[in-house]
Amino acid sequence: MGSGALQPDQLLPPMRELAATLGVNPNTVAAAYRTLRERGVIETDGRRGSRVRPRPATTARGSIRVAAPAGVRDVSNGSPDPALLPPLGEAFAEVARRYAERPGMYGEAPVDEEFGRLARAAFDADGVPAGPVGVTSGSLDAVERVLAVHLRPGDAVAVEDPGWGSLLDLVPALGLRPVPVAVDDEGPLPEEIERAIRKDGARAVIVTDRAQNPTGACVTESRARELRRVLSAHPGVLLIEDDHGHGIVAQSLHPLAGGTDHWVLIRSVAKAYGPDLRIAAFTGDAETVDRVLGRQRLGPGWVSRLLQGVVAQLWTTDAVDAAAVARAYGKRRDGLVRALARRGVEAHGRGGMNVWVPVSDETGAVTGLLATGWAVAPGARFRMDTGPAVRLTVSGLAAADIEPLAEAVARATGPVAARSYG
Repeated sequence: MGSGALQPDQLLPPMRELAATLGVNPNTVAAAYRTLRERGVIETDGRRGSRVRPRPATTARGSIRVAAPAGVRDVSNGSPDPALLPPLGEAFAEVARRYAERPGMYGEAPVDEEFGRLARAAFDADGVPAGPVGVTSGSLDAVERVLAVHLRPGDAVAVEDPGWGSLLDLVPALGLRPVPVAVDDEGPLPEEIERAIRKDGARAVIVTDRAQNPTGACVTESRARELRRVLSAHPGVLLIEDDHGHGIVAQSLHPLAGGTDHWVLIRSVAKAYGPDLRIAAFTGDAETVDRVLGRQRLGPGWVSRLLQGVVAQLWTTDAVDAAAVARAYGKRRDGLVRALARRGVEAHGRGGMNVWVPVSDETGAVTGLLATGWAVAPGARFRMDTGPAVRLTVSGLAAADIEPLAEAVARATGPVAARSYG
């Protein structure tokens, strides 16, 4: 493939056939195919077999998208509804006024005092174990820094499948080995986490607590108990929790931290306050937080305390009515799931702004929806071993859009056997 002898989209021979040709054990070929798939060189689609990916392995999964031509509604981008984001002018003006009186300088603490106090209070209110607070430029930045200070290239990391496409890109980009873990509407399956640790040697586990992207899964209280039981039996495993839905979901947080020696829980303000703020608060065990902040000092030094101050000001003034935002997204999301169910279409979405629809033919579904005026996200952006699907973002939908979109999805997807999407 590197020499160009195999072209993009070229079908690879079945594993047993290639093993016979090469005179090697089929398990050897299976392992090679798995490595190529994890590195983004090939893709596998069940009985359709494996083929060379039509894009370079260094290209992000986000490039697997469908451009929405004029007249086509785009429900693929995963962005929040701008109408539900707070105005930022007054918060910036107040922070600028304070900055004029006392500009920030080198050598100051990396975490704004008020930001850290408010973040820790919110963690406490949700039952997150005690720990110091750090700040990064978004959730993915936090995940990368935590993995970098604990793991070495070649280590295995358990990741949700389907899961956040950027995370599925990041793990192999760090030289780590992603181990897919199946999920359902209540989060990762405990037996899958156990298998990833015992059989695949996962040294870290990454879990989305609420509004999982792309499925909308939210970890329930009973699932959290099961996951804590599994993790407590492996205290040496690093636990990373991404509270993706903070500020936009109605479901309560059920944190998993406490059973492992090293852990972090991350909260970005992107979905509730605006993606361009690029701020995430995290807490964790003292050693992990200290390592991350220490390494951060050798790079960017700190995340802008001006931006931290703006977020703290937004928190202080209750600029976002989280319950109202959760209701707004819930009405659209639940309405679409119900409309699809009435048409016999399986769909998932317990929290947040996305709906995950398993399909028999992903390319056909995406193409069919585009022809009827809807651009959706191909499931290939978010999956490793799980079956084909499409993701629909409801943030831009009005009530009048629900039924037409559901009808278009039903016509484009056709029947698919009901099953767990993981």
